[in-house]
Amino acid sequence: MPTLEEQLRQIMADETARLHAAPDLVERVVRSSRRKRLRGRIAALATSLAVVAAAPLYLTVAQGGSVQTPTVSPTPDPPAIDDTPPAPSEPPSLRNLGDGKAFKHIKVGYLPEGLQWSHWSLDFGDRYTTSWNYDGDKSGFYCVQIYVYEGRAVKEVDDRVQVHRDEGEGEEVSIGDRTGYLVVEGVGEDGMKGTPTLILNMGEQRRAEIMFSPTYAKKFADDKAVDRELNKIAEGLTADG
Repeated sequence: MPTLEEQLRQIMADETARLHAAPDLVERVVRSSRRKRLRGRIAALATSLAVVAAAPLYLTVAQGGSVQTPTVSPTPDPPAIDDTPPAPSEPPSLRNLGDGKAFKHIKVGYLPEGLQWSHWSLDFGDRYTTSWNYDGDKSGFYCVQIYVYEGRAVKEVDDRVQVHRDEGEGEEVSIGDRTGYLVVEGVGEDGMKGTPTLILNMGEQRRAEIMFSPTYAKKFADDKAVDRELNKIAEGLTADG
C-alpha cells in the first residue's frame, strides 16, 4: 500500500499537470491518513497547489522526494479607474435681467399686473427665452413665457405654424402693422385646455412665441380675455435690431 508521502506526491503531480488544484484536495489527503499530526503539513502543501491555479509558476519535485516552493511572478495592480460622473454643467442663461423686461434683443412693454421676472432663462444663441410668475422664484410655475427665434431657428416655428394652418387649428391675427398666429398648443394637464399661444412675426429673421400657462389662463374670465392679454403683450414687444 502506498505511503502517505507517495499518495501526496502522486496527487500533486496529477493536479499540477492540469494546472489547477481540486477544491477537495486537502480533504482527500486527510481522509487517507489517521495521523492527525500531518494535517498542518498537508494543508500547507495544498495551499501551494492552489497558487498554481491562480498565477504563472514553476513547480518541481527534486530528487529525493522533496517538494520545492513554487515561484510566483508578481502581478501588478490594475490602474485606478476614475468612475466619478462629471458634474452637470449649468444650461446657458441670459444672466441677471433685472426686472426681466429687456432680454437679449427684445424689450417687453407690457405684462399683466402682478407678475415678476422668474430669475430663469435659457440662451441657445439663435433661440432664447425667459418667463414671469407671481413671486420671482425660478423654481416656481411660470405664468407667462416668451420664446424668441432668430436666423435659421425661424424655420422651425414657421413650420409649426404651417402645421396648425393645415390642421385648421388657430387663426391669423393682426398686431398693429405686424402679423401673428393665435392658437392653443398641446394638451393641458388634468383635462385642462392646452397652452394659449401667440406667435408674432417680428421681421424676416425673428419670431416671438408668447405663452400663457394653462393654470394662469384660468385666472381670466374667458378665452377672449386671454387672447386680449396675449395681443397686448405682442403689441408691446420691440427689438433693438
